[in-house]
Amino acid sequence: MKLKPRELLRTSEAVYRELGLGKSEHSDDELIALMVKHPDLIQRPIVERGSRAVLGRPTENVKAVISDE
Repeated sequence: MKLKPRELLRTSEAVYRELGLGKSEHSDDELIALMVKHPDLIQRPIVERGSRAVLGRPTENVKAVISDE
């Protein structure tokens, strides 16, 4: 997907604010661990096809990955 973990965070979630992630200096590994512990933090949907994966927003991302043969 070529996205950093911080780019996958849902900033509107209460847990994002509770954990103070907007002002944090967490490493990528720490952010991933937090996403595993709190799945609501992860933007979705993530669509996979073959070896590609895209974030489903905007919908053009999904159209691009499903139209690639």
